[in-house]
Amino acid sequence: MAMDSGAQQPAFRLSMLLYDSRYRSMTIQVFALFVLMLGAAWLVYNTKTNLEALGKPFGFDFLFNTAGYDIAQRPIEYSSQSTHLRATVVGLLNTLILAVMACIMATVLGVAAGVLRLSKNWIVARLMTVYIETFRNVPVLIWIIVVSAVMSESMPAPSAFRGENATSSMLLFDSVAITNRGVYVPAPLFSLDLGAMFGMPNLGTGLNWLVIIAVLIASFWLNKRLLAHATAVQNATGVRPKTWWKSLLIFLAPLAVLLVIFGFHAEYPELRGFNFTGGIQMRNSLIAMWIGLSIYTAAFIAENVRAGILAIAKGQTEAAYALGMQPGKTMRLVILPQAMRVIVPPLISQYLNITKNTSLGLAVGYMDLRSTLGGITINQTGRELEGMLLLMLIYLVISLIISTVMNYYNNRIKLKER
Repeated sequence: MAMDSGAQQPAFRLSMLLYDSRYRSMTIQVFALFVLMLGAAWLVYNTKTNLEALGKPFGFDFLFNTAGYDIAQRPIEYSSQSTHLRATVVGLLNTLILAVMACIMATVLGVAAGVLRLSKNWIVARLMTVYIETFRNVPVLIWIIVVSAVMSESMPAPSAFRGENATSSMLLFDSVAITNRGVYVPAPLFSLDLGAMFGMPNLGTGLNWLVIIAVLIASFWLNKRLLAHATAVQNATGVRPKTWWKSLLIFLAPLAVLLVIFGFHAEYPELRGFNFTGGIQMRNSLIAMWIGLSIYTAAFIAENVRAGILAIAKGQTEAAYALGMQPGKTMRLVILPQAMRVIVPPLISQYLNITKNTSLGLAVGYMDLRSTLGGITINQTGRELEGMLLLMLIYLVISLIISTVMNYYNNRIKLKER
């Protein structure tokens, strides 16, 4: 007998929420969500009750009070009379500067170490193995403290640069000084202050830098269009037109014009009294954090690079050699571009680790976001809850931005399949 395809479904009963597989998973999810919301509501109520019992109002108005403390490493104007909000901004900028510097240096060192570990030279390969296994198996905080101690104890004092019989001298045409107080380098300055010109004194010459960055982004986009056109011509004619001089012109011409208009010049550090003045001082705490984070994370990146290279079939290398390509060109043009599909996903995690590990700067006196907002500001204002919530939110936003950018890049380079 044929089955009746139009048979009606049985009527819904409450017991089906538990015993019917079609509804059971939904029931469990709704129950879990209810328990989670109930727990969150209890936490909020309990926190509110405890704050009222302590006489502490909840709010972020404390950010506009006078900070009352100084920050040695400050990329923007700041004094002890500035607000806690500005101190937080300074700490955030210090965190971002350190994270960017460490990500760049760790990537360069990691790629080099990963490639060299696969070298056919036995000594080079073993040296890279020792470096990787040593640095990644010792806590990063130890390396930071070691670098800080070496900088403080082995570098000359500023007084060593004084007099005719000075025991130390400046480097790079007397423009860079390395001391036990930090590294002093020339500071880029502008005669034309766009911030003051357009009625935005808080931005100052920072507006000049924003304009330069915007022009560089536009130049990059224009150069990308130029290269795409050259590729189209090559596909149509078999001959690729020369574009190197056009690319240089696209980047250098607008930048040179802007620098001339803005009155770009450099302020060099000079020894006056017992210390150097002028230029930019990169304090020992920044150098220690930069080197410590870089050499530690580079060991992990090196292993990611090695894994990515080994994931490429040996036939790719053999085919490149058969075409007469040198080992260096084979690695740069054939192997690494394909290995990036394997390298980039774990590289995202390393960049996130670097960003979060910047909070260790408190150990060597580096005034990052953790030391300003999460340290002195909380101690002075007594707003632990608000400070920690804001601190977690900022780190979360930074991490999400890094993940979004790197995932976008990963999607661009991954193998396209149907």
